[in-house]
Amino acid sequence: MSLEKQYQALELELAADDPWRLDGNPFERERHTQMLRLSLSQEGITNALEVGCAAGAFTEKLAPHAQRLTVVDLMPRAIGRACQRTKRWSHITWIASDILEFSSAESFDLIVVAEILYYLSDVEQMRTAIQNLVRMLAPGGRVVFGSARDATCRRWGHAAGAETVIAIFKETLTEIERLHCQGASSNEDCLLVLFRKEGRASDQSNIRP
Repeated sequence: MSLEKQYQALELELAADDPWRLDGNPFERERHTQMLRLSLSQEGITNALEVGCAAGAFTEKLAPHAQRLTVVDLMPRAIGRACQRTKRWSHITWIASDILEFSSAESFDLIVVAEILYYLSDVEQMRTAIQNLVRMLAPGGRVVFGSARDATCRRWGHAAGAETVIAIFKETLTEIERLHCQGASSNEDCLLVLFRKEGRASDQSNIRP
């Protein structure tokens, strides 16, 4: 599926009251519960990045635990819905951007990227996006990654899914924990992984020179 067609499909899905059933589906609620548990595996989140906010279901869970939170999404409509949902917090920065183009002068001690990378057109774009994210990750920082599995993503028409992306992340990061979430539908089958970047947080300040 072309990027333009994917964009149009996402726009249509975002028009629903509960896009992708992120609030109403027990599988999605459990996925978010486990993502939050992995995100909170280190003491204190100073500066977090969430890549892809959908309608803000996970943003709402993560926001209370981070001193600062940057949220990046390609879809302005998604940002609008997530911003409305989390308006009680003032420490969230919203950025409409393609993950391949997004960059930050700041480094992040937590990056959450779930159900997003398979939208890229091929594995090389996935690798480029991962390299970009790892560059912005502080020494000692963590990545929480989640995705439908390779076979499911390819059935949906995408280039690859969880297993392929995990292998790319492991080229530069250390895998700390992995778990399998599965629901009643064949589409409800994903892997969640916690990665760590080697080094100590004191090796690098939060602001790059």
